[in-house]
Amino acid sequence: MVRTRPRRAWIPAATAVLFGALLLGTAGCSGSSEANEPPAGEGATAEQAEPVHISVAPGDGATGVATSGELQVTAQDGTLTEVTVADADGAEVPGELTEDGAGWAPTEHLANDTAYTVTATGKNSEGAEETVSSHFTTVAADATFTTNWNIPDGAEVGVGMELSLTFDAAIENPDEVRDAVQITTEPEVEVAGHWFGSNRLDFRPEEYWAPGTEVTVRLRERGVEGAPGVYGTAYEDLHFTIGRSQVSTVDVAAHTMDVVRDGERVKTIPITAGAPGRDTWLGRMVITERLVETRMDGETVGYGGEYDIPDVPHAMRLTNSGTFIHGNYWAASSVFGSENSSHGCIGLDDTRGASDESTDAYWFYEHSMIGDVVEVVNSDDEVVAPDNGLTGWNMSWSDWTAEQ
Repeated sequence: MVRTRPRRAWIPAATAVLFGALLLGTAGCSGSSEANEPPAGEGATAEQAEPVHISVAPGDGATGVATSGELQVTAQDGTLTEVTVADADGAEVPGELTEDGAGWAPTEHLANDTAYTVTATGKNSEGAEETVSSHFTTVAADATFTTNWNIPDGAEVGVGMELSLTFDAAIENPDEVRDAVQITTEPEVEVAGHWFGSNRLDFRPEEYWAPGTEVTVRLRERGVEGAPGVYGTAYEDLHFTIGRSQVSTVDVAAHTMDVVRDGERVKTIPITAGAPGRDTWLGRMVITERLVETRMDGETVGYGGEYDIPDVPHAMRLTNSGTFIHGNYWAASSVFGSENSSHGCIGLDDTRGASDESTDAYWFYEHSMIGDVVEVVNSDDEVVAPDNGLTGWNMSWSDWTAEQ
């Protein structure tokens, strides 16, 4: 066997020196061996990045969870992309992500004694997703309170309408209950609530509503603790519209009523108001009920035995205490416009049977709606109390919005 020696490459000396210099020069430009490593962030993969860590409070399987304040979803080493909280029927709880995407919380109270499933998805800085799920059950209510309201869904009402809520249990946490009533309007106007005692909460703007205003009311009292262990049940959306403006001013001394619609006087009607000693309340009142005919018995308002009329025509309620503006067929026509003879109501000339279209009472009834304003001036009585009907307009805005 013959072995051959490998041939050596021959490089001229000058070339070898130059090649070495180039190598040295290249190393000098790099600054260090780090030139062979990718820049920070380059070459890393989603699998190499720290995964997003999602936490749900309360913990999985928790029971007796409060209806507010406990549910929260957070993310570390990444951001949340989607959070769903739903009950067994699939009804979802609305909520909001924080601006940085690191947290989520509900925007409404949870329902009592309800099982919820939380599904939360997040991603890390490289876009790798993680999803977690958790289950919990809320606290049962010892008792509940119900809510009644005075405006039917879809109603058109006058510019003096107030939303009045009444509760069948005394409310000891008024701020929480008030905050659970969410009111939005188009065009936008500030609407504030005022408590009358512990069972009634009314809402209105500072001035009469603008005609055409669209109002949406979201009652979100379900799960709200109105008193220790007593939770609300109302979860409703209501919508109503403000119709044309009609404000009628009753001048007791002049025995007249000016009907002003959309800023223009459309009719002046002769009236009779409360006789001396049975004066008609002063102030602004709102029509809350319209009855073609109704019985009026003095026994129910402190005038026992003085009258009992079974068929009072064209009656519209102004106060809870029994003040009406109504037709009057039993007084002589000469009384209207010249004399105050009623027991505190405002009377308009009418005929028995409520069918005579020629009478002032018929006209006013047909041209009025729930929520219209009747303001009484020049009476010797006191200003009507702000809770005697929808009479909160007799309070200043500062008093209406004062902390209670």
